Amino acid sequence: GRNRKFQAILPLRGKILNVEKARLDRALSNEEIRSMITALGTGIGDEFDITKLRYHKIIIMTDADVDGAHIRTLLLTLFFRFFRPVLEGGFIYAAQPPLFNIKYGKTTKYVLNEEERDSYLMTLPENIRSKAEVSRNKGLGEMDPNELCDTTMNIENRTLIQIRLEDAMEADKAFNILMGEEVEPRRKFIEEHADEVENLDI
Repeated sequence: GRNRKFQAILPLRGKILNVEKARLDRALSNEEIRSMITALGTGIGDEFDITKLRYHKIIIMTDADVDGAHIRTLLLTLFFRFFRPVLEGGFIYAAQPPLFNIKYGKTTKYVLNEEERDSYLMTLPENIRSKAEVSRNKGLGEMDPNELCDTTMNIENRTLIQIRLEDAMEADKAFNILMGEEVEPRRKFIEEHADEVENLDI
């Protein structure tokens, strides 16, 4: 689904190491993290050099579900801890793959969330709305290359969110609570916010 002239993809297998709990030497022993260091070109630690960054738009592309959000959080933790100038430079983005596709006749509409789904369905005439098929996308791997290109890779159609340092600084508080060594703050956070959960995969 990519344009080979200007897009490169680094596939990561599953969840990377949680660097919130790891020192640099342990992070460097992780194969997925080493691959990312090579792809970015900046080096890491004392050898880090932002001028050697090979890509000026680094897009984290994960499934539109809880596991995808977890993987994105792990990657943002990595960037915040070891590649902060890349975040400061505004080079990090998060892709927004569609959560639903709506089909009726030969028409297919991709939407990002429940709100967009409901809003779009209400724009359809009643006779079409009743026949529309709404499917939840389980993952990027289930899309064929054309779907992936149209929804997530094509620069004309895709939706990206630029990750700002302010976002990462705010998220760092959650990183410390939810992914750090201390169990008690994590338990307290969960107890205080459990009733706010809207999307829960069991």
